[in-house]
Amino acid sequence: MTQPAASPRGTVPHEIDTVVVGAGFGGMYMLHRLRGLGLSAIVFDVAAGVGGTWYWNRYPGARCDVESMQYSYSFSDALQQEWRWSEVFAGQPEILRYANHVADRLDLRRDMRFETRVTSAIFDETAHRWTVRTDRGDVVSARYCVMATGCLSAARMPDFPGLASFAGKTYHTGQWPHEDVDFTGLRVGVVGTGSSAIQSIPVIAAQAAHVTVFQRTPNFSIPSRNGPMPDDYAGSWKDSYAERRAEARMARTGILAYPNDRSAIETPEAERLAVYEQRWESGGTTFMAAFNDLIFNKASNDTAAEFVRGKIRAMVKDPAKADLLAPDSHPIGTKRICVDTDYYLTYNRPNVDLVDVRNAPIEALTPDGLRAGGKEYAFDAIVFATGFDAMTGALTRMGIVGRGGEALADKWEAGPRTYLGLMTAGFPNMFMITGPGSPSVLSNMIVSIEQHVDWIAGCLSHLNMRQLDCIEATLPAEDGWVRHVNEVADTTLYPSAASWYMGANIPGKPRVFMPYIGGVGTYREKCDAVAANGYEGFALTGPTNAAVAAE
Repeated sequence: MTQPAASPRGTVPHEIDTVVVGAGFGGMYMLHRLRGLGLSAIVFDVAAGVGGTWYWNRYPGARCDVESMQYSYSFSDALQQEWRWSEVFAGQPEILRYANHVADRLDLRRDMRFETRVTSAIFDETAHRWTVRTDRGDVVSARYCVMATGCLSAARMPDFPGLASFAGKTYHTGQWPHEDVDFTGLRVGVVGTGSSAIQSIPVIAAQAAHVTVFQRTPNFSIPSRNGPMPDDYAGSWKDSYAERRAEARMARTGILAYPNDRSAIETPEAERLAVYEQRWESGGTTFMAAFNDLIFNKASNDTAAEFVRGKIRAMVKDPAKADLLAPDSHPIGTKRICVDTDYYLTYNRPNVDLVDVRNAPIEALTPDGLRAGGKEYAFDAIVFATGFDAMTGALTRMGIVGRGGEALADKWEAGPRTYLGLMTAGFPNMFMITGPGSPSVLSNMIVSIEQHVDWIAGCLSHLNMRQLDCIEATLPAEDGWVRHVNEVADTTLYPSAASWYMGANIPGKPRVFMPYIGGVGTYREKCDAVAANGYEGFALTGPTNAAVAAE
């Protein structure tokens, strides 16, 4: 789809209440709430339009892994009722249309400046204001900064030697061209087998003359069972949205997955297999809700993993390919489980090859293609499905500087440190939407986005009503939260996987479990309690306090 025609870039004020960085679902809703508070705001985004991750990730087959009826804003019943999804799991073009519909409906673009990258944000300790600079020459003084930069927005290009020497076309799934890419008749290499590769490979293979997939680590994927949205199914949601949304907000993942409150290992085998079969036939990420201990108990997890491995071996005709595609290096679900349409069946096509680079890695790109394990491969195009510098990359690259001239990148050098995933000590009046230390990528992102935006809006209202001008996470509160996030993670199987949750996909990045795994509902209760207790764990000050401190 195409974005609405760009309007002339409006002026940028020198002073404003709030700068929001990012025009995805987080930034859009934040702007809407700020307007409701009577606070002036401007949104900067390097993209040419709204949509965030759905603006950039236009690769073939790009699709949400949360059902459409749940992957949408809940703050406006009018929006819920008027929008009609065409598929059970919406594709990227439709989600981007939805984002543009919301932007139009709420007249958001007049306070947004696109094709503008924030290059620095520096806190002035005396004035309690942020100075934000952009690559367009804008210099804005703001009381508050809200980072709505997204968890998967800093695409990771591989650093293979010879990258620039390849004579063909290269693509990254997270920075896909906005015009159609035609692979008809081409020899295509795909590097990576994460979520974006699992979605794109079947589509590319149906078009290309030949596809060679280079896999380092196989991933578990569940059939999406996607199809046209049934009218009666959509109607049942619209008739009971209020109740279902309330339930989802307190669910562990923010998704109504109808969990089975039984242990897998304690359930008789025949019954256990029947439950897995039913979940498999239903499709989607709710497979992990088949039993209540799949992320805690290795023995239970093994039963689920072996069930899926059995399905892979049954679908893939070549036993050697099937063995390579059946994950054995991590418990199921400890890397974000993927959903697919005919992914494994694609390897039965005569024009699809699979190359294992776990023990024979890619050595370099060449003018004709690439070399892996000492073997040369010739391609017309190469697709890099190599993921993102997740959770932290967009923030640490931005030039954010807090108290005492401390750069955020330096503070987080050993891993991100936040209080509630909302703020980080030493960086007053700077909020993060779905930051590290919050459920974020372990949840329905829109549920988590709305919870964070609502909390931030409530906080700013609290400050304004009491004529306070500064809020900052305290170091003891931050230390306690970081400790809690790690303790909760260590009760699960998640840290045993070398996943991007741990930063393991980025060379040199600290191995720290970044999201909060305690559950969306539990986390919401904690955030609400902090606010109810006068923003416990935060230091709140007013102009008088600032003046005294400055003397």
